[in-house]
Amino acid sequence: NSILAEFLLILVLICRNYKGDVDMAEIDHFLPLLMTQEEEGLTCPIMSHGNVHFLWIKHTNLYLVATTNKNSNASLVYAFLYKVVEVFTEYFTELEEESIQDNFVVVYELLDELMDFGFPQTTDSKILQEYITQEGTKLEVAKTKVPTTVTNAVSWRSEGIKYKKNEVFIDVIESINLLVNANGSVMSSDIVGTVKLKTMLSGMPELRLGLNDRALFALTGRDKGKTVTMEDVKFHQCVRLSRFESDRTISFIPPDGESELMSYRINTHVKPLIWIESVIEKFSHSRVEIMVKAKGQFKKQSVANNVEVRVPVPSDADSPKFKTSTGHAKYVPEKNLAVWTIKSFPGGKEFLMRASFGLPSVENDEMEGKPPITVNFEIPYFTVSGIQVRYMKIIEKSGYQALPWVRYITQSGDYQLRSNF
Repeated sequence: NSILAEFLLILVLICRNYKGDVDMAEIDHFLPLLMTQEEEGLTCPIMSHGNVHFLWIKHTNLYLVATTNKNSNASLVYAFLYKVVEVFTEYFTELEEESIQDNFVVVYELLDELMDFGFPQTTDSKILQEYITQEGTKLEVAKTKVPTTVTNAVSWRSEGIKYKKNEVFIDVIESINLLVNANGSVMSSDIVGTVKLKTMLSGMPELRLGLNDRALFALTGRDKGKTVTMEDVKFHQCVRLSRFESDRTISFIPPDGESELMSYRINTHVKPLIWIESVIEKFSHSRVEIMVKAKGQFKKQSVANNVEVRVPVPSDADSPKFKTSTGHAKYVPEKNLAVWTIKSFPGGKEFLMRASFGLPSVENDEMEGKPPITVNFEIPYFTVSGIQVRYMKIIEKSGYQALPWVRYITQSGDYQLRSNF
């Protein structure tokens, strides 16, 4: 009981009751409920005690818990909790017990600005940092003058921003999720993409982004060149959703600096960009040899960077020896992996890695299961879906000229190939 009480004291480091309709003492029921569920192996992100519901996440050594006695929108609550983590991390670098204890005043200030009477308000850390600072003296002065961004319709961007050189950098980053079975058949695959911006533009510019979106081409009656069908599209709050829904135009006043403009998913059959074949041989219950062949199945003019092939090995393996046609390999015993690293992997090329291990107890092999081979990589100047930025128009009342720069990157997401090990 004493341990539990101490843990509860640590848990309730700080709290804010926005509406006053839930008793502050209700939080005392959270940890016993959580411990009971953990013992039963049934941990749930939403727990209830009477008519009070606890929605929680864990970050480092902290639990962030929202309480409600209504049928609240759970997605909104969780989005808010993760936003709190993001904002606090921006302020304190590391969000943990010590950073909360050292910054009580700032934390309370932030909680009051992030939400009002149970409704999320200003959640952009860049805007918050304009008037909530970590220096106590500045904090008092800042209160007297709230930035116009807080009362402005464009709450994510301050007025009066000036740059000598006006530029916007656009990164289109696609991650491939892929699962290949031991027979070499693709079991599941999809592409998750993000469009990230680094905006260095003066004033309040209006931007319009054009992609080779199939739905847009169908609306306008054009059918030239390759198009893509995007699903699960999510936008930054700066994008005018009504405009996108009516004519698929991505129109917005961008935040200053770095931001994620949008994310999307493309549900399509993806050919493995890096194909892996593996063979394992066992010798007289004392040695095992693994041969892995990697082939680049992408355009010859492209190059995959920092390729990492992670091959599972038996947990009792020892005395590793490696031979590679390129790159280098090492044994990572704490993860039961052989990791083969290739700094530069041109398209259409094949490379080999041979590994030999001592194996004192082959009998344990069947008990361990068969983890998949995983591959990490990054291919610049290439998107597997074929998505393209067709144009970026930048309109500002002063009429300045601005340069848009576009970069494409394809990288591995959850990229797994099961083997016959």
